Amino acid sequence: MKPVPVIAFFCNQGGVGKTSLVYHLAWMYADLGARVLAADLDPQANLTAAFLAEELLEDLWPEGEHPNTISGCLKPLREGTGDVRKPHLESIDERLAIIPGDPDLSDFEDALSEAWLPCLVDDERAVHITSAFWQVIQEAAASHRSDLILMDLGSNSGAINRAALIASDSIVVPLSPDPFSLQGLRNLGPKLRAWRSNWQTRLEKKVAAQDRHLPLGRMHPIGYVLRHHSAYLSRSAHAYDRWMQQIPGGFRKTVLNVEVEAAPMSPRLDVNCLAILKDYRSLMSLAQQTRKPVFHMKPADGALGSHLQAAQEARHDFTRLALRIASKANFTWQGMPQEATL
Repeated sequence: MKPVPVIAFFCNQGGVGKTSLVYHLAWMYADLGARVLAADLDPQANLTAAFLAEELLEDLWPEGEHPNTISGCLKPLREGTGDVRKPHLESIDERLAIIPGDPDLSDFEDALSEAWLPCLVDDERAVHITSAFWQVIQEAAASHRSDLILMDLGSNSGAINRAALIASDSIVVPLSPDPFSLQGLRNLGPKLRAWRSNWQTRLEKKVAAQDRHLPLGRMHPIGYVLRHHSAYLSRSAHAYDRWMQQIPGGFRKTVLNVEVEAAPMSPRLDVNCLAILKDYRSLMSLAQQTRKPVFHMKPADGALGSHLQAAQEARHDFTRLALRIASKANFTWQGMPQEATL
């Protein structure tokens, strides 16, 4: 069976709206007719908490064993008592499901870290551990009949994210216009290239290239998404603009590893900028209370006046972003609308 495309959302800096972006895009792709699997591979499990009610979280994360989460699925492999368990899915909508995350996933970090170098020299168990995320999400996608997998990752360069990223086809980088994002890009690019190179070397080894159970490790950065945040209102417009104009060059130089022009560029003119999303502030807070994406908010939910207008604008913005990501990642689904008609 052909693997389901995997898009990872990754930035090694926190506070850039990554989980909110994955949450809203998962809903948007489902609204556009795609069957979507969300995979929460961040030990903080914020994506799971966004989708599921607290009562269900208590059932998923009781004291003791967590068999119905990503961590529980991997536990037999981690402990050397068996293979990965069949992944459990929580249905969110007719076309949307999630592999629940788990704070206990952090326990898998050491096993993944220890397996990396042995994996590269063809240690069978190490290879199995390193590719476990790939096995789980693809099995879950086959069960769900998914068109697309969206992965939410933590904000670090640890072994969990490395193993998750080699299971990805495309990477979207969420950013904020600030010096922290710029520094994060400088660290991100070299890491991605090293991991991709290491894994490609692994795949080139005899037999491994024929192994259909191994991810291909494409890890192709297709662009970045900029988020506005209300905190910037207290900063000078000059500093804000300066950071904005440094991001296109920073992404090209450090992530794509290509030469850049000396002059700064507006992200609005940059082909690598997938979108500049607004800060919906109070509407986002209201949406979180009702456990809905902002573009599902209606007057009955409290979205009145300017809030209702913002919800309608959000639908337009996320529709265009979803289709732009699909175009960049070269994937389609049955009934996919054409961006030009929207």
